[in-house]
Amino acid sequence: MDDVVYQCRQLTERDIEHLRKIEAGMPIVADISRADLLLFCQSGPDEAVVLAHARPRSVTPVYVASQVGQRADAYNRAAVMRAFASHRVVRDNMAHVPGGAPVMQEVHPILGENQKMIGALCIETNSIEWERHSRRKKPFRIAVIQLQRMLIAGRLENAQHLSPFGEHDGIVVVDAQERITYVSGVATNLYRKLGFMAELVGQSIKDLETDDHRLISRVLEEQECLEEEVQEQQRIWVKKAIPLFSDASESPLTWLPFRPTRPRLVGVMMTIHDQTEERLREQELQAQATMVQEIHHRVKNNLQTIAALLRLQSRRVSSDEARQVLTESINRILSVAIVHEFLSRREASVINLRDVAQRIIGQVREGLLDPEKRIEIELNGPSIFLSPQQATACALSVNELLQNAIEHGYADKTSGVIKVNLTDQGDFVTIEVADDGGGLPSDFDFDRNVSLGLRIVQSLATNDLKGQFELKNSGNGTSATLKFPKKITGGT
Repeated sequence: MDDVVYQCRQLTERDIEHLRKIEAGMPIVADISRADLLLFCQSGPDEAVVLAHARPRSVTPVYVASQVGQRADAYNRAAVMRAFASHRVVRDNMAHVPGGAPVMQEVHPILGENQKMIGALCIETNSIEWERHSRRKKPFRIAVIQLQRMLIAGRLENAQHLSPFGEHDGIVVVDAQERITYVSGVATNLYRKLGFMAELVGQSIKDLETDDHRLISRVLEEQECLEEEVQEQQRIWVKKAIPLFSDASESPLTWLPFRPTRPRLVGVMMTIHDQTEERLREQELQAQATMVQEIHHRVKNNLQTIAALLRLQSRRVSSDEARQVLTESINRILSVAIVHEFLSRREASVINLRDVAQRIIGQVREGLLDPEKRIEIELNGPSIFLSPQQATACALSVNELLQNAIEHGYADKTSGVIKVNLTDQGDFVTIEVADDGGGLPSDFDFDRNVSLGLRIVQSLATNDLKGQFELKNSGNGTSATLKFPKKITGGT
């Protein structure tokens, strides 16, 4: 609203504050009224603008997109302009036809200080919902009108904190003596699940032996909207309770401009959402996620055990070549274990490539770098989130490229810098491992001279990542680049 309201220069700060209160209560009233609510202020002598728009979640809204900022004049919203001109409620039974559906329109003046009209609330209902509403029982229709009048008066305290009201939620209306005056069909079915088979209308809410009495008593005492999640027998219900006020001069089903004088508390409207099935699904998903995390934890432990066994074996071999092969194999196993470790710690189905690369670099520093050589490894680039499958292939690739750079780039050098550069290009990811070592020999042939590690990277790039791998001399060393399309979906 703030982006539009200052186009209405005649409004005072108190007027704007009153309109903000109305905006805060519009969503829940739109849901219960099963109608689009549009809040207008006058932006010129013959023009108005939409300050706020609430679309119902209980039915299909009239408008697909928000109407905030849209202009109204005598041509496209005649009823709105007539309400501003007459300061009276205006009805138009065939106001306009968005998308080909007839719309019933009611425009209600909003009065500020000294009974000055500061805005208008337009309630737009499609003809089918209008007809359904006219057939509903009188106590409910009166309660809806009281709710709409309270909204216009800015009297829906705490309504902005209420969760949405859905089409499968039940409604119960009680009077100030806590006697039930209306129960919707959905609410009747919900109470039957608790064993209440008798007619509920006319009974005291206290006689139901549910948590309703406590909640409604609180609302009658505190006179503001409340929401609670409670357990009724084996059901989990989310209850919203809204106090209903009425003016002594009001005619129950006749619309007049609301005059916020002598309000009296006449009852409570309570809505009920059955959260049981949703909560059971959440628990099942949580159990499944916990099981998957436990599996990843066990896989990580098993891989680390295998690496430990190979490390013991490497200490017993006398051949330097065999020891080197075992060390490289250990690092490959631990690279895969790192991904499973990340998956065992969190429920997310994506992994941050930067975090994985950082762990791989730490692993290489501890296991491969000669302490007598001053070789630094830098990591550059943003966080990039990938699926577990892609993250595993990248972990292995980074490990192999670092091993290759250390083994071949610095055989005859005692110092240098290896840079791991990560680049997020939107649909593609690039991993570059660049060193300032000796570079590739002049007669280098990838098909004939490449090591096992580089063949692993080539295979991962082509088969697992569906990307490309390039190895070339840079200005003062070697650059190995892996580029592949990003895919963040996929199972764990």
